[in-house]
Amino acid sequence: MGLDDKIKNAAQDVAGKAKEAAGKATDNERLEAEGHKDQTAANVKKAGENVKDAFK
Repeated sequence: MGLDDKIKNAAQDVAGKAKEAAGKATDNERLEAEGHKDQTAANVKKAGENVKDAFK
């Protein structure tokens, strides 16, 4: 994966953390869940990058 993909994944993770925190602060379960989902997606992408990098 390229550097730009890694940056996008990191940004998605940070955005997910922000959404989750905002959801907790406002008692908005939907926003909190959406933030958690974004973080999970970013982590899955990071894991895929690590596997690809291991085989280079």
